[in-house]
This record gives sequence, C-alpha cells and structure tokens, in this order.
Amino acid sequence: MTPWFNVRKAAQVTAFFAKQEGGRINVLKAVKLIYLADRLFMQKYDCPILNDKLVSMPHGPVNSLTYNYIAGGEVDEENWDRYLTDRERHDIGLTDDNLTEDALDELSDAEIEALHEIWQAYGHMDRFELRDYTHKHCPEWVDPNGSSCPIHYELVFKFLGKAEHSSELASRVEVDRYIDELFARA
Repeated sequence: MTPWFNVRKAAQVTAFFAKQEGGRINVLKAVKLIYLADRLFMQKYDCPILNDKLVSMPHGPVNSLTYNYIAGGEVDEENWDRYLTDRERHDIGLTDDNLTEDALDELSDAEIEALHEIWQAYGHMDRFELRDYTHKHCPEWVDPNGSSCPIHYELVFKFLGKAEHSSELASRVEVDRYIDELFARA
C-alpha cells in the first residue's frame, strides 16, 4: 500500500477514458492516455494529476501504480471497483455505464479539462498508435529492454521545457506525497 497514492482518483481518471471509449477501453490505450494526461497537466500546472510512480516499460511510459490496478495486480475494492470492472482479456470497463462527470469528485475542473484535451487529441488513436506516439514524443521514455525502469519527474519537467526549475518542481511532487502520507496516517 502506498498511502500517498489516491486510488479513487486513479480509478476516476481511468473511468473517464473508458466512458469516452464507450464503456470499455483497451488496457494499453488507457495507460497511454493516462500518462499523456499527467504529462499535459505537468506542462500546464507544474504538477501531475495522479502523483504516481512513472516508469519506462517496453510499450512506453506508464503510471506504474495505476497500471497495477488496471492490470488487476492491486485490490482496493472500495475505491477501484466502484468505477471499474476487473480486467477482461485486454480491456477494462465501467461498472456503471451512466457514469457522469459529476461523479468524478476527486478531479478538479482543470484536471477534467486536461482529460478532455487529451481525449480530443489522441482518443481516435488505437493502442499501438499511442504506444508509437509516446515512444517518439516522450523523450523521458527509454527502452528498458523487456523490463522497466523509473522515470524521474525531474526528467519529465526538463523535457517539458522547464529545465531551469525541473529539480524544484520534482521536489514539490515529493513534498506533496509526503504530506499526503502524513494525512493518510492521521
């Protein structure tokens, strides 16, 4: 368990993209859209939506903790299962096809706007097009040769054109995690 990670928020981000896709979404497509949304939010607001651990995997950059929930490797029934079904083959789906944006109460208006922006820009792409896109346009990703390796927030900020402040911005992400962990323990 990672006390600073908001499972409910990750589920709502994933559910948003599943809803846009018609209720079910391919796992690879979902994780690419989630990563791109976090990256866009970092570009605009100097912080990620999910505060997740970022990693390079063979199919591109990934929000690692969110991916573990999508893949079924983590269980938090109260927060994840409220929004999403178990993975079935290569897809994940909504538990409620009538999900509305009002039900995404963990997400700010700015975060929902970023999710819409990512969907508008990339929602038409299939999973392999998205994979190839992230390989070419996310220079923080490095081929892990069949494994995975961490992507440091400082590097993402650097490649987003924020090199002058990348260390400070990455430190802020760590401070936010620490504060969230303190509140989770209280």
